[in-house]
Formats: sequence, C-alpha cells, structure tokens
Amino acid sequence: MRPVKERSTPTPDSAESNTATTSPDVAATESGSEPAAIEFRRPRIADGRRLWQIARDSQVLDVNSGYAYVLWCRDFADTSVVATDDTDRPVGFVTGYRRPDSPNTLFVWQVAVDADQRGRGVAGHMLDALLDRLEPLGVTRLETTVSPDNEASIAMFTALARRRGTHITRTELFAPDDFPDSHLAEDLYTIGE
Repeated sequence: MRPVKERSTPTPDSAESNTATTSPDVAATESGSEPAAIEFRRPRIADGRRLWQIARDSQVLDVNSGYAYVLWCRDFADTSVVATDDTDRPVGFVTGYRRPDSPNTLFVWQVAVDADQRGRGVAGHMLDALLDRLEPLGVTRLETTVSPDNEASIAMFTALARRRGTHITRTELFAPDDFPDSHLAEDLYTIGE
C-alpha cells in the first residue's frame, strides 16, 4: 500500500456537501430523510439484469458482464443494496463485499443511480442503509476506490464520512499501468478507523 496522501477530520457543525456519487449528478440531501417512494432492500438474482443496465447507462462505470451482476446478486446480496421505485423496480444499487482479510471492512465496488432518480440523494441513502444493516455484524469501516478526476464520488464519500462522524483517508492504490487496459489511477478511500 502506498502512503496516505490526505486525511479529513469531521467537524460536528460542518454542513453536508450537496454533491454526490459515482454516477453523475446524484446529490446528497441535507435533510437526511429518505426520498419519497424509494425503498432499499437486498438485491435478488432477478435484479442482476437491471443492475447491469443501470451500470451501462451510467456511462461512467466500468461495465462488467451480465453474468457478474447476476452472480453478485446471489453471492453478495448481504453486502449490497438496491433502491427500488414503487413498482419494486431497481433504480439504483451499491455492490460491495466484506474483505476476507478484514471482515470489519466493507469494500464498495460500484454505486449507480438511474438518470431520472439523480439529484434526490438516493446514492447517499443507499450507502447509509447498507452500513446501518452491516454495523450490527461488526462492519466498522468502508473502503472504495475512486479515480482522481471523479469529483462527484469523492464528494459523496466525504459527505458520507461527515454524516457518520468519522474520518476519511485517501491513499494511492492502483496506478494506470497496474491495469491490462486503458484505465485511470484508482485511489483508495477509507471511511472509519
């Protein structure tokens, strides 16, 4: 692991950032209330197709095979969450897993929200719902990787740390030449101790 570059210390009275997530234009709400008509639940196998579509349509995520999303919905449902509309149709998702060598750490792999749901704080609410579900199981830390040019994701995870009253650190993790294809660097963001 490369050295820590930045560390943010939360301030109790600081206002939450009103920017957001991995998919563009998802804003975190300041009120902290859940968006109307959106529910949060574990993904089901049948959701895999829809998660793949949301990732593809985001135009910013690395889109994995359809098989990967279906498998994720089966094997990592306990550490992932979907946001659904009033017809139970997924309109957003967070995929994650507990690190095998650090079971108190949730690694967030992807966060995405449908274009028509952006600006409602859905991404932030999904992350909070997932962490709230996993805290009783001993998860005390979240990790994710973000490319240095993804200001919206950096703001979303910084706001998450602030809401939860904890620290966020950034460490260089993957350089562009670590990837077999053309890819930006990915920095590791850690929320919690």
